[in-house]
Amino acid sequence: MMPSVYQLIVWAVVGLLGGSIASLVVTWTRAGFGGLRNFALGLAGALVGGFIFRVFGLFPDLDKISVSLRDVVAAFAGSLIILLAYWIWKRSSSATDATALR
Repeated sequence: MMPSVYQLIVWAVVGLLGGSIASLVVTWTRAGFGGLRNFALGLAGALVGGFIFRVFGLFPDLDKISVSLRDVVAAFAGSLIILLAYWIWKRSSSATDATALR
């Protein structure tokens, strides 16, 4: 089942909050990765997290609120998943670069 336009808008708005929290947790600085990067991370995280929460039916009762706690949690979880994937990608590419230099 495809999410509605309303849900996509909520994920985008709440994504800024989720991305900011995730970048704060990862970097331990107040600015995180910066406003634009926090927003982009949160937007992508909200889409990934919202999709995962929807597919697996996680916390279905939390979306009764207009801007739901479930959406914030999904954006935060999705942002962490994206940061983990980015970290793995950077680590594998730097390992490949190091072996190529030898």
